[in-house]
Amino acid sequence: MSLPPMIRLLRPAQWVKNAFVLLPLFFGQQMTDVRLLVRALVAALVFSLAASAVYCLNDILDREADAQHPTKCRRPIASGAVPVAAGWALCAACVALAAVLTWWLLPPAMLWLMAAYLVLNVAYSSWLKHISLVDVLVVAVFYVMRVEAGSLTTGIALSQWLVVMTFLLALLLVLGKRRDDVVLQAESGKVVRRGAANYNIEFINMALTLVATITLVAYMMYTMSDEVTARLGNHHIYCTAVFALAGILRYLQITLVENKSGSPTRVLAHDRFIQVCLACWVLAFVVIIYC
Repeated sequence: MSLPPMIRLLRPAQWVKNAFVLLPLFFGQQMTDVRLLVRALVAALVFSLAASAVYCLNDILDREADAQHPTKCRRPIASGAVPVAAGWALCAACVALAAVLTWWLLPPAMLWLMAAYLVLNVAYSSWLKHISLVDVLVVAVFYVMRVEAGSLTTGIALSQWLVVMTFLLALLLVLGKRRDDVVLQAESGKVVRRGAANYNIEFINMALTLVATITLVAYMMYTMSDEVTARLGNHHIYCTAVFALAGILRYLQITLVENKSGSPTRVLAHDRFIQVCLACWVLAFVVIIYC
């Protein structure tokens, strides 16, 4: 059943990205601490509201370009289902609610992080997303900011490994999404995204291969790091690499062979192979960290 246009404008399906807020808690072996878990979930809710505000802003600013896109033309603002004024009102309401929750329930440092997240998103929506390479790098930084939010909220220090792996994985996903823009642009002959004009299939494919390789090498180094194995008290973390490898290979197959990487969240929601890989990876870490 289709969601009402105002709800679709918030893109609730994209809120799954905010699970990155929970990573410091998970790898810090504190998932069983109810107090910290509740605070992390509040931080994830705040990021969801902030992200929805950004989606409203994006849809308002991109309504003319989205109207020319084969799938984005169905977005609430571009299709005319939601008036622009209502979009602005919803955007403001999300920002206000996120600010209130942050002020009331989270550490003061979170206010600064949320402010930085929103300012960078405004810069991205109005300017940075039209600059090739900068666009994908900035989006990857957004994921790192989510992990930082989890650290600030719970007081669990971030490891350099978690920051690096988050950035690399996010960059891989964003490159896959950008490849979809390039494919659509080549097939339709229309400019679906200004920043995509400086990409082509050869470059994107090479970048995907490079980032996927670096991600896997970095992950293997992480699993065999003396620092990590000592902190987690287990020398079998490297066993989880098989699930990471399988998941990344499947994502590359979806991207390079099936040309269906336009929405990483949709891939996660519908691809059983990736779901199984993710579930096995999480289960393996639960056994290693908590058992």
